[in-house]
Amino acid sequence: MWITPEEVLLANALWVSERANPYFILQRRKGHGRGGGITGLLVGTLDVVLDSSARVAPYRILHQTGESQIFWNIACGSSRKEITEHWEWLETNLLQTLSIFDNDDDITTFVKGKIQGIIAEENKSGKPQEDEDPGKFREAELKMRKLFGMPEGEKLVNYYPCSYWKGRVPRQGWIYLSVNHLCFYSFLLGKEVSLVVQWTDVTQLDKNATLVFPESIRVSTRGTEHFFSMFLNINETFKLMEQLANIAMRQLLDNESFSADHLLPKPCKTLKNVSALKRDLDARAKNERYRALFRLTQDERLDGHTGCTLWTPFAKMHVIGQMFVSNNYICFASREEDLCQLIIPLREVTIVEKADSSSVLPSPLSISTKNKMTFLFANLKDRDFLVQRISDFLQRTPDRPCGLNTQSENPSPSTPPSLSPSPPVLGHGETPQNQHYSPSLPTAKKGLLQIYQQDVPEELGPKVTREKMKEESWNIHFFEFGRGVCMYRTSKTRELVLNGIPESLRGELWLLFSGAQNEMATHTGYYASLVEQAIGKYTLATEEIERDLHRSMPEHHAFQNEMGIAALRRVLTAYAYRNPSIGYCQAMNIVTSVLLLYCTEEQAFWLLVALCERMLPDYYNTRVVGALVDQGVFEELTRECLPLLYEHMQDLGVISTISLSWFLTLFLSVMPFDSAVLLVDCFFYEGIKVIFQVALAVLHANMDQLLSCSDEGEAMTILGRYLDNVVNKQTISSPIPHLHALLTSGNNPPPEIDVFELIKASYEKFGSLRADVIEQMRFKQRLKVIQSLEDTAKRSVVRSIMTESAFSIEELEELYVLFKAKHIMSCYWGASSTAAERHDPSLPYLEQYRIDSGQFTQLFSALAPWSCGLHTNTLSSRLFRLLDQNKDSLINFKEFVTGLSGMCHGDMTEKLKLLYRLHLPPALCPEEAESALEAAQFFTDDDMPQGEELKEAGDALAAADTDERKEEKPKDYKYYLRMWAKEKEPKKESIKDLPRMNQEQFIEMCKTLYNMFSEDPMEQELYHGIATVASLVLRIGEVGKKFTNNGSKKTEIQLASAVDALQPEREDSSGEGGSGQSLVSKALAEAQLETPPPTAAGSDEEAKDDTSVSSYSVVSAGSLQCEDIADDTVLIGCASRDVVDRRRGSLPDADWSITFEQVLASFLTETSLVDYFEKKYDIQNKITACKSLRAVERQTSTSSDHDFSLNTH
Repeated sequence: MWITPEEVLLANALWVSERANPYFILQRRKGHGRGGGITGLLVGTLDVVLDSSARVAPYRILHQTGESQIFWNIACGSSRKEITEHWEWLETNLLQTLSIFDNDDDITTFVKGKIQGIIAEENKSGKPQEDEDPGKFREAELKMRKLFGMPEGEKLVNYYPCSYWKGRVPRQGWIYLSVNHLCFYSFLLGKEVSLVVQWTDVTQLDKNATLVFPESIRVSTRGTEHFFSMFLNINETFKLMEQLANIAMRQLLDNESFSADHLLPKPCKTLKNVSALKRDLDARAKNERYRALFRLTQDERLDGHTGCTLWTPFAKMHVIGQMFVSNNYICFASREEDLCQLIIPLREVTIVEKADSSSVLPSPLSISTKNKMTFLFANLKDRDFLVQRISDFLQRTPDRPCGLNTQSENPSPSTPPSLSPSPPVLGHGETPQNQHYSPSLPTAKKGLLQIYQQDVPEELGPKVTREKMKEESWNIHFFEFGRGVCMYRTSKTRELVLNGIPESLRGELWLLFSGAQNEMATHTGYYASLVEQAIGKYTLATEEIERDLHRSMPEHHAFQNEMGIAALRRVLTAYAYRNPSIGYCQAMNIVTSVLLLYCTEEQAFWLLVALCERMLPDYYNTRVVGALVDQGVFEELTRECLPLLYEHMQDLGVISTISLSWFLTLFLSVMPFDSAVLLVDCFFYEGIKVIFQVALAVLHANMDQLLSCSDEGEAMTILGRYLDNVVNKQTISSPIPHLHALLTSGNNPPPEIDVFELIKASYEKFGSLRADVIEQMRFKQRLKVIQSLEDTAKRSVVRSIMTESAFSIEELEELYVLFKAKHIMSCYWGASSTAAERHDPSLPYLEQYRIDSGQFTQLFSALAPWSCGLHTNTLSSRLFRLLDQNKDSLINFKEFVTGLSGMCHGDMTEKLKLLYRLHLPPALCPEEAESALEAAQFFTDDDMPQGEELKEAGDALAAADTDERKEEKPKDYKYYLRMWAKEKEPKKESIKDLPRMNQEQFIEMCKTLYNMFSEDPMEQELYHGIATVASLVLRIGEVGKKFTNNGSKKTEIQLASAVDALQPEREDSSGEGGSGQSLVSKALAEAQLETPPPTAAGSDEEAKDDTSVSSYSVVSAGSLQCEDIADDTVLIGCASRDVVDRRRGSLPDADWSITFEQVLASFLTETSLVDYFEKKYDIQNKITACKSLRAVERQTSTSSDHDFSLNTH
């Protein structure tokens, strides 16, 4: 690229001049390209090791005039092509002009001005692009693509200098972090090291410091470990690696490819050498932390944050913290944790005004809300800009929510479907109409617990008084700190939550602390619309919901009637309709039933949304990944906090068994309801850390007993009894029997445990847990869990098709890895269909990953034994169409293995059958076979039952009719089960079921065979054999044409006998006296047919020496286009001359046809062909070669050709 002219004093130091003219010199840096000796090695090493700001491009152009010793650097380039374009431009546009000047100084001034003008013009026209990716970064991205063979679609995020430890020797070089790959390159003294790792292959990512690897990052895959150290900023590098690995895991989980977020706010200034993607990822990370801190929705984007103070009227002091502004909220978090937190939705804001500054209160900002609360911020650095941003967001915010807002929230169709009749089970007060959600429903107005509230017995009077005191404490808190979404949240709020939320306020506070209140307020009527649209839709999710409805808290009287069941059905069905990727998962029914006890249906729905999509991410998908991740986190916490118990529990295998149900149901399924609901109170306020704390406290309380356990069952019993006796002594509800009560021994019941004491102990012993630490641990466990699930999927797929394929288990596993890699590549760099269309998590593992025709062609070329040169792509396309049975232009792994197994391990008949079918529709498309339409017409006419077949069909129809008349009584269910089982049985296709092949298709097959044999060691023998077979088949087709025209039953029988006569000659064909032509003559004679002309007959020896007869209709230049056949190749056999003429004129004989049996019989006459197709094929070498196409690591000891145009990948 052109650069601002810079003065160069030593023009030839470390540089080699390649071109020169009176005014300019093109130079190459030593150590790049060929040659260079020891100096080149040193310079190349220096350029690799140096930081990006010190590195020099390998090519440059200098300007010099006359005898002057001063040079000006005016252009540089990373490749020879780039610098050559600049050189040619100079020679074309400047040389003639410069020759006019008389003064050397004028020449230099003119050149410098011209170059600066070019740079200014480029900056003017490409300014937006320049802002996106700075020049140095674009140069590094180009270098990455050339070094590692990456396509244009692979975007570099950032690159860092570091050392890669190969053995005990560090290799200094550069690590390139792209969206989909981690790459490393080093060139030191002729030693070249290159590394490529896909993020989807990473199983562990650690930052550690050891004696061997000081302050290093370890990247682990299934088979290897890679260590990187000597980073200038290891924390930044590791954080970026974590983000990219997380994106890859999300891709494996949901098949979501990375896409830049164009709605993110643009930076105020462009950072030097930072890519747009790096800024994008940094902004995403900030957004995630912001949304998690304040429990906001996924579409909320942080616009900016600034330091400030907030006046807290309850404490009469200014609290130091940070103000965050996003598109819908103004939030505040104090610097000291739990001192104060505030969320102000912009929909509640009425006035934003700047107050007068003073020395006591500099730059104050006052914000008033609809509920008469005023918040005073001060010490704002850029108050005017902040007010302008808030004003802009306020203008986009509606004064009050109106209508149904489904933007980016409702995945259902835009137009609601026609409403079907109501389900058979109706709640009390409902009418069998299409309206399933009505304000008249009791559950739409209040929670089920209020509807079924029973009179409190007199002996519970003290507990009622305590409940009233709790309510009064909360009312005082509301008076001091505010009520609703704008409430000040302080340590006082946490204390009240830990002491238990009153039942009358539980629903309201759950909505507030979870953030569901904001979503419900901005989506008025959304739930009602979902219920209307989901009604009558019967899916797998609705079937599972119906099955689990009566298992949801059956001990509670609110769910012992149809009203509670109907409300639960509506909420679960509405959510399954809203989020089909989750649909319904077991345990959702238990959690939702508890929500319905304290909330209205709509409130319970939005709480379920907050749980599934924000507070418990990935918990309720098809593979409960989130719960498995937190189970791993819990094991790690147990190892850190209770090391002795951890080792013993690991030996018993208890932790993984018990913890899954604890996390999935938030202890609701393992603890008495009145006690577990207090944990839910804490969970909505504190998040998942409370569940970890309580789980650790449960293990700690039972440590002595657990350490003395000898098996898993005993440990499970101890924990089950403990949890079943965790009681809430302050509840005013009547006791509800618990399912685990059976575990309690009758004579000697275990002591009761107060749930408040358990919660208090969990905070005292394990309250130091931090949310950010848990998130860090979740990342590590997510890598392990998802990769473990992928391995499980691989094993499941291999087991399911192991019996249907001749490949070994190891070969199937390696083929699956290659197949899945191609599928994932479609997510990376695009394909004919989107990744979401190829991946359906609801399908069995075998059918989840699919590839298109282009990717299949790549795998076919690398793995298939039938290599056909230029014809390979055509053959792979035909095989793809043959395997694509549902015509969706995608095939799954089973279909892929079916096609590959037939080619590699099938016997001769199977391989020929596959080859035969590859030259018939649908494999042969109309563009490839000109007579496809005529062939289809021919097959339609020919497949009609004739002769004996017609008679048999008629007899079968008559017999069926007779049976129907005899059997007038209704058939029992066993009969229909037998018929259904018979229909489900796979029908095995015999060679007689294959359609006939016409002349055009047969010639296409011959072309394929000639291309297949071109690289075989027995090439000439195979050419000779296929020529002989082709001539036989062509003549059989000519003879068969006469019988087809006659259309008589007798001729068909005679033709069949002629074909049968060919088959027993397989053994004789290897002898010298065996002749394919004589066999045909004999067969046709037996069938009383006219024999072919004598010129085509003779022994094999005569045929081999006969060069005067050529099967021109088979291997003519117009038909085969096979470059591998020499002019003197011996070809034998000849069809009648009119066939040749018709072929030359592209007029195939529509009456000519053959059967597969005739083709098979003809092939059996040639030993070379039999040996070729009977040969078993070892695919392991091909798999190894295919895996090495993108080598994980390579090292060379030569320094030659060390240019950027590295082309090894």
